[in-house]
Amino acid sequence: MKKSIHLAVPHMSENVKEKEYVEEAFKSNWISPLGHQVDQFEIEVADYAGVNSALAVSSGTAAIHLALIATGVERGDTVFCSSLTFVASCNPIVYQGAQCVFIDSEPESFNMSPIALEKAFKEHTPKAVVIVNLYGQSADMDKLTEICNRYDVPIIEDAAESLGATYKGKKSGSFGKFGIFSFNGNKIITTSGGGILVSNDTEAIEKSRFRSTQSKDKARHYQHSELGFNYRLSNICAAIGRGQLTVLEERVSQKKNIYDCYLKGLESVKEIEMMPICDYGESNYWLSVMTIDKSSDVKPIDVILALEKEDIESRPVWKPMHLQPFFNDCKFYSHNEQGISVAEDIYNRGICLPSDTNMDSCDIERVIESIKNVF
Repeated sequence: MKKSIHLAVPHMSENVKEKEYVEEAFKSNWISPLGHQVDQFEIEVADYAGVNSALAVSSGTAAIHLALIATGVERGDTVFCSSLTFVASCNPIVYQGAQCVFIDSEPESFNMSPIALEKAFKEHTPKAVVIVNLYGQSADMDKLTEICNRYDVPIIEDAAESLGATYKGKKSGSFGKFGIFSFNGNKIITTSGGGILVSNDTEAIEKSRFRSTQSKDKARHYQHSELGFNYRLSNICAAIGRGQLTVLEERVSQKKNIYDCYLKGLESVKEIEMMPICDYGESNYWLSVMTIDKSSDVKPIDVILALEKEDIESRPVWKPMHLQPFFNDCKFYSHNEQGISVAEDIYNRGICLPSDTNMDSCDIERVIESIKNVF
């Protein structure tokens, strides 16, 4: 019976720190969303990202929601967001009663297009811009930041997929007014489920901390003067995260090796290209993505189904948000003057390949040979 090969699953390391920190949490009897592990995890992530402060929360989605509130997004406002992303990037915009405006990708990085962003700013003044770093690679932050700064609009950097990546030597997640990371089970490191909000604005983080704990006023009795949320991360999950953080650089190296193996192993198939990696930074290679040339008779679903028969998991790339039924009334600004959008083109031709750091070289070769057989 063939071994199952997964897209990306949690990878608990041999590092004793994971068990050590969890045992510390159990011994302290602090297993709720408070405790030493949460405090230390926030300090360690902030230090890693090169920012002043961090707030550990229950998910990356919760972190985006708190960031939107902190930037003053309210009902009736407009927020720009990358279209080629997972729905968690934009759902919190709707939570706030604001209107999503979706921005196309650029072909060079698959991330937000400065050309499309400039077009959108000429017609709207948003309250914030959510820039997503797709599949582990940073967006071209210099160009995007210049545009947002010119219009004096804050950036929320959705770095859910890009912890460990860099842009011109600076850590992903540290460019916006706020940055967010996700520690969902399929991410490069995990807390089983969780996220974190980071910023150089310590006061804003502390206000978000207040909101994340049901906005409980400082009073002897239970008093609440504004809307709050139950968004804090548990001490146990934070303990796992602290241990995982110690092997982050190793995971990035493993992910890069997987991408490099695909790049070399599939180079003989002329219809295939791997996702471009920009020279302005280092990706964390969270998921290796390949695209199939438009002229090919082979379509992404053919590859996905062929791999499935071999018990190998793969996925289409994210379906752009401007093509989603729920968001069909939202405006969209394209990178191109005519024809289908860059985001839609990538969606039509793209496949996310197994990028699980639990894979060995034989597993990777099996994936490569299975793909070659389709062509």
